[in-house]
Amino acid sequence: MSGKTDTMDARAVRRYLEDWYRFELPELVERELRVQEVPRKAVVVVGPRRAGKTFYLFQLLRGARRGSLYLDFEDPLLTSVRGADLLDVVNLYAEVSGEEVHRVFLDEVQNLEGWERAVRGLLDRGYSVFLTGSSSRLLPREVSTQLRGRALTYYLLPFSFREYLRARGYSMPAVLSQGEKALLRHELLRYMDYGGYPEVVLMPNLADRLLREYAEVVFYKDFVERHGARDIGLARYVYYFVLQNFSRELSVRRVVEWARSQGLRFDRNKVYEYVAGLQDTMAVFFVRRYSERVSLRESWPRKVYVCDTGLTRLFRRGEEVGRLMENVVFIELLRRTNENPLWDIYYYRDQRQREVDFVVKEGPRVAQLIQVTYASSPDE
Repeated sequence: MSGKTDTMDARAVRRYLEDWYRFELPELVERELRVQEVPRKAVVVVGPRRAGKTFYLFQLLRGARRGSLYLDFEDPLLTSVRGADLLDVVNLYAEVSGEEVHRVFLDEVQNLEGWERAVRGLLDRGYSVFLTGSSSRLLPREVSTQLRGRALTYYLLPFSFREYLRARGYSMPAVLSQGEKALLRHELLRYMDYGGYPEVVLMPNLADRLLREYAEVVFYKDFVERHGARDIGLARYVYYFVLQNFSRELSVRRVVEWARSQGLRFDRNKVYEYVAGLQDTMAVFFVRRYSERVSLRESWPRKVYVCDTGLTRLFRRGEEVGRLMENVVFIELLRRTNENPLWDIYYYRDQRQREVDFVVKEGPRVAQLIQVTYASSPDE
């Protein structure tokens, strides 16, 4: 790991490090995610595209800037750096800053060739390491494999409703007046409608344009490119159909039947492949039906949820408040798995079609049963 490679541009790297030393951290909306530092384990922050992972690293840096190095591997000045150079970059920053480095933050680490070995080397030398990666190229299950169990992985999702209110400048007291309750209901409806992507919340005049752009980037970068999808038409139909059916039970057979009704010709196995690939985007989640039998839990149908309800604005018909609320509750439960790593989230439906929206298991036991309802007035 030590010893510079022939390809590293030391002048460009020094310029980046000097810029970082002078860099002032931006104003931040405080995120509620709390990570735990454990010796010789990297903290890995994963999540859907545009959820705010870079700014979350800045939040971790705030208050502990001295002795910390942040490396953005999307910066052109660092394109020559390889994993074998990483320790030399850390030592060069100590020279530039006059500070001994203790914490290393690696943003978009998938762009660093040989990053896995480099991170393990830093951990072996006692550095605290924090890293993020693209949702299209760094999945939680892959991190665990590549770092050989030396990582604690956390989900960072778009703003929760509490974070949304904070970003919008609202500070709600513990006891609410009738006017404050009405304002809270109004903001909740807006949050469910537009979602919690940070840019969408902070730039509401661009909300629809941003959401359309996100939907397209997820499709092309995180879905088509990652999985090498060649039948773009079929891939797009599957993507749209799944997003349209958020908060609904869905079977792959139903997707196949719908695609055929559109006159598409395709290999049935491709539909299975594309549906499975959608979950890798971290924009779509498929929740299993609860059963005591493992074989039934792992089979279809499953319920579909999205990482942010704003993505569904492109496909919704009408208000769909009930489905939006159910999706928001799922994302909140998923967010809470950061604090409750033994949680598994299911739904339940029996042969008489009686349903429980969420069954939360904690290890072998059922910890919670949750039914989601939305009342538009106090009389409901």
